[in-house]
Parts: sequence; C-alpha cells; structure tokens
Amino acid sequence: MEHGTLTDIAVCVVAAWLFGVVAHVLRQPALVAYLIAGYVIGPSGIGMVTHPDSIESIASIGLILLLFLIGLEIDLKRVLGAGRAIFTTALVQILGTVVLGIGVFVLAGRPLGSGKFEALYLAVGAFVSSTVIAVKILTDRRELDTLAGRLSIGISVIQDVALIVFLGVQPALSNPSVMVVVATFLKIALLIGTALGISKYVLPPLFHRVATLPELVVVGALAWCFIIAALAHALGLSREMGALVAGVSISTYPYHLDVAAKVTSLRDFFVTLFFVGLGLAVPAPQWEPIRLAVLLCGFVVVSRFLTVMVPLRLMGMGNRVSFLTSLNLMPLSEFALVLVSLGAASGHIGKEVFAPVVYAFFFLAIASSYAIGKSDVVFLAVEPWLIRLGIRDRPVQASDDGKPAQAPDLFFLGFSWTASSLLEEITRRNPSLLPRLAVIDFNPEVHRKLVHRGVRAIWGDISQRDTLEHAGLRSARLILCTLPNSILRGITNLRLVQLVHRLNPEACLVAHAEVLSEVPLLKQAGASYVYVSRLHDADQLLAVIEASDNQLISQKLAELESRLQQRVEVIP
Repeated sequence: MEHGTLTDIAVCVVAAWLFGVVAHVLRQPALVAYLIAGYVIGPSGIGMVTHPDSIESIASIGLILLLFLIGLEIDLKRVLGAGRAIFTTALVQILGTVVLGIGVFVLAGRPLGSGKFEALYLAVGAFVSSTVIAVKILTDRRELDTLAGRLSIGISVIQDVALIVFLGVQPALSNPSVMVVVATFLKIALLIGTALGISKYVLPPLFHRVATLPELVVVGALAWCFIIAALAHALGLSREMGALVAGVSISTYPYHLDVAAKVTSLRDFFVTLFFVGLGLAVPAPQWEPIRLAVLLCGFVVVSRFLTVMVPLRLMGMGNRVSFLTSLNLMPLSEFALVLVSLGAASGHIGKEVFAPVVYAFFFLAIASSYAIGKSDVVFLAVEPWLIRLGIRDRPVQASDDGKPAQAPDLFFLGFSWTASSLLEEITRRNPSLLPRLAVIDFNPEVHRKLVHRGVRAIWGDISQRDTLEHAGLRSARLILCTLPNSILRGITNLRLVQLVHRLNPEACLVAHAEVLSEVPLLKQAGASYVYVSRLHDADQLLAVIEASDNQLISQKLAELESRLQQRVEVIP
C-alpha cells in the first residue's frame, strides 16, 4: 500500500473522530458527522485526501462486513412470518416507483429512448433504499428487531435483488432479452443454493473442530463471508449480496452471536471509512445538479409513502408501522451511485447525471439520520395531518375478539416480553382474570395473536390521551405498564403515569422503573406500585449462585425447563 494511501486513511480516521466528537457534543447523528468530515477533507473541500479511490476500495470492506452482520442477525422465521407484507409491499414499491419515476423525470425533461435512458436510470435508482444507513440508525436505536425494522430490512433486501436483476439486463438495455433476466435469476439461485448447501453439510464439522478456539471461529466466519462474496462476484453479482447470503446461511449456528460481537468493532472502523469515503465523492455545489437533486429527493420521499405506506395500511399494519417503515426506507442506496456510474460508462446517460444523484444521496442520508432517529416525534407531528386527510387508524374502541361488550377493569398498556409472560401465567394460574383484561397496543402481530387467543385487544397508541380515554381507562381498577423507557416510544413511564393518573386518579397504577432514582418520582406522580425488573433479576441470579455453590445447578435448570414446557406465549 502506498504511503499516500496510508496518510489518507489516517486523515480520514482523525477527521471522522473530530467531527464525531463535535456531533456528540451537539447531540447530532454520527453518520452526519462522517459524511461532512469526508466532504470537508475531500477534493471539494480543503483537499487533504489525495487518493480517494484507495479509500473507497478499503471502505467497501466495511460495507461487506456490515451486510454480513445483517445476515447474521436476520431471523428467517420472523422475516418469513411477515413474508406476505414484505413481498407484496416490495413489489408494489419497486414497480410503482419505476412507473411513477419514469413519468416524473420524462416530464422534467430527461430523455427516454434513442439510446438515452436517463429517466429510466433515475427511476430505478430511486426505488433502492440504503440498507447500510437504515441498519446503522435502527441498531443505534435498538429498533432493528421491531416490526417496522424487520419490514424495512426485508423490503430493502428485495430491492437489492431487483437492482441486481436490472444490472444483469443493463448491458443489453438497447436490445433487452428474456434470457438475460432468466440467467440473472439462475445465478442468484445458484449462489443461495451453494451457500446453504455448504453451510449445512460442510461447515458444521469444520466449526465443531475449532469450537474451543474462539479466534478460529471468528476467522473462519470471516473467511466464509469473503468466499461467498467472491463467488457472487464471479457469478456477475455484487459482493455485498454474497456477504448478506453468507451471514444468513450461518445465522442459526450457535456461535453466530459470538462472531457478531467480535466483528462489530472491526466493522465499525471500516463502515466509518465507508461513510467518510461517500463524503469525499460529493462534488462542489452547482445550481443545475442541485436542482435535479432536489427533484430526485422530493420524488423519493413522496414515492416511499405512496408505494410503501399505502399497501402496508391495506394489509392491516396500521398508521404507525406503515409510516415508520416508509421513513426507514427513505435514504437513497449507495448502489444508486454504482448504477449511475455504470449507465454513464455504457453511454446510456450523460456523465452530468452523476453529480445530482450524489447530492440526493448526501441530502437524504443527512435528512434520514434526523428523521429516523426521531421517528416517533415525526410520527406524532404527522399523525394529525394524516387524520385530516382521512387516513385514520383502527378505532381504539374496537375489540375484534367477538365477545359481548363487557367493560374491562384490568389494562395492559403496551405489550412486550414481560406482558407476554404475565399473560401466560394468568392463563395458566388464574384464567378468571381474562374476561376482565384488555391490552392496548399498536403492533398488528401482537393484536392478531391476542385476538386469536380470545384476549380483548384494543388498537391504539398509549402515548395518546384520546386513545386511553376512548379505551375506557376511566373505569379501570388496575392499570399495568411493564414496558421500560428503552422500549416505550413517544412517551416515558413518568409521563405515562402522570397522564393516566389525571384520567383515573382512583385506579391502582403499576409502572416500570429501569433506574432506581425513578422510583420516588413515579410514586410522586401517582404510581401505586413501581415494578423494578432488575431487582427480580437479581433475586433469580442470586438463587442460581446459591444453587451452584450447593451443587444444585442441574436441579435449578430442570425447574426452569419444567416451567418452560408447553408454554405458548404471544411473544416467544
């Protein structure tokens, strides 16, 4: 590696750190800091980096590692569980964006035909969302495994596959052939089939032999990642797709969490370089490219809500999940830059189209960092406008359990792991409470499963006063919120207690506290009892320690396994 490249890497890392520190002090997203750092030190800024191509090559490793880790964290069962919503929405989004995009960009004066396909390239580039940006922000917010997060990742993966198919057709765009499309699908099937076959029959014995050597497990997993990435490249597909397939193929292995933990720090270094490298590619501002970039940004934002939110709502996902999924898919994909570069090299579009796409990527990356990072605040601000437009959510009064209207007096505010286990205990040990119980939550999966079990499920957002009032909380005798602040969206336990106490000061109100200092504040706000889960965890762990000292750990485990037998929870 040249000395100049090493210097450029050092400059990029230092700039990323300095801008990252400033962003942290100002409470701004780190991703924005990295992009701005790249622009400032790049050719359009002060010109400190002299080998941006080398930085781009090194940063691409970060993209491969990130997609490999995404694959490791994908739970295929849960993704397939939302398969209809993912595949239907992805199909509508891809086809809808391309059709609408061609119309919009042709009207904007971009050519389509006679060997020029600018409108088509812009429309295709607009339908692909950035998996990298969305995953980074959702991971930082611990929302990757939410329903909206899983829908977003599933849809973006299908977008990438569709783009790969287009890239397979792209060289013969002037004279497209069905055989080219069929050949691309066969290559994708061959890649997936090979990866799954090797991971099932070859890798297990190899990893079993080195299971006691963690460093070899990690190195072996990374080797597997780059092998499948190389195979994808050899087949004419993207290395990034190969890395994603490699991760998914070993995501069920018992050591995948250890691999993910050890690769994370390495990934963060390369991903930081990746975003700085994108900042380096931003050209100096010019009015004409910026005008097209603004049009592209506006089209991407509007088309996301038209082609993602609408089908998700029609499939019963509700306003919040549909809106958040649309928002998560807002950032333009880095593959759009690759697409435009290939189009310019093929002579299908003019080279002047590259700059507007780079600007649009940059603008949307920064805007989405703020929008996704504050998605709950954005939704609460947008929801009144949705209602004015007639886009109303399910009525909170409705209960789909088919039972006679009987006013409940026991309420669960929100429904997650603790509430799921509590419901199972009620079902097993005190089923007489079930007719008195009502659950308020906006997760459509939870709603469907509760109704299937015969539990009164009320669709609504517990952060809204109207939801709680219409759900009947004024007549409640006992109200429980088992959600910690880290899961609650748009409200905290303290604000929720204050809100509920004003609605029904006579009810017994149980709230959750993560921090011990919150207990007196919650009591003062009106909580009758404060549930501190960490204390119960400590009791259980102390019992485990004592069992271990008394050589009774196997008995303790047997008790746990006995309790878990035939346990069917709403959230497993």
